[in-house]
Amino acid sequence: MKTEHPIKNAVTLDDKDYEIMRLLEENAKLTVRDIAIKINLSATPTHERIKRLEKSGVIKNYAAILDKKKVNKGIMAICMITLKEHNKKAGTEFINSVTAFKEVLECYNISGDFDFMLKIVSESMDSYHHFFVNELCEVKGIGQTKSIFVMDIIKETHQML
Repeated sequence: MKTEHPIKNAVTLDDKDYEIMRLLEENAKLTVRDIAIKINLSATPTHERIKRLEKSGVIKNYAAILDKKKVNKGIMAICMITLKEHNKKAGTEFINSVTAFKEVLECYNISGDFDFMLKIVSESMDSYHHFFVNELCEVKGIGQTKSIFVMDIIKETHQML
């Protein structure tokens, strides 16, 4: 008996879909044939399921995960930001500005004492300081900031399933 897992926007996922997604999260380079064997399904329906997951937006993208230190991004900081004004225009301007910075890997709108949390990588403390002072803090509307530097990564994953 199949267990159905409905999600927003009328996409219904079953256990086979979840198996496919889990396998692709582990290794996006698996072939359709490899996935089909692992989920006990033939290649054609497996391929159709993957295409449906892509078309519906459940699978957003495929990406390589790089070792930050090996590509000279040895500093990671979490930067908390509060805006001076809390309105749609100020928020949109801030988001448009920070999402354009290559140093900003992730940006979250959060609750609590701060409005946004950024995950930032840089080559060194000097380069982070340069980015922070000369680029980030020049973004219109920033009120308060707080940078927290990552000393060690204990767990880092992209896998949800």
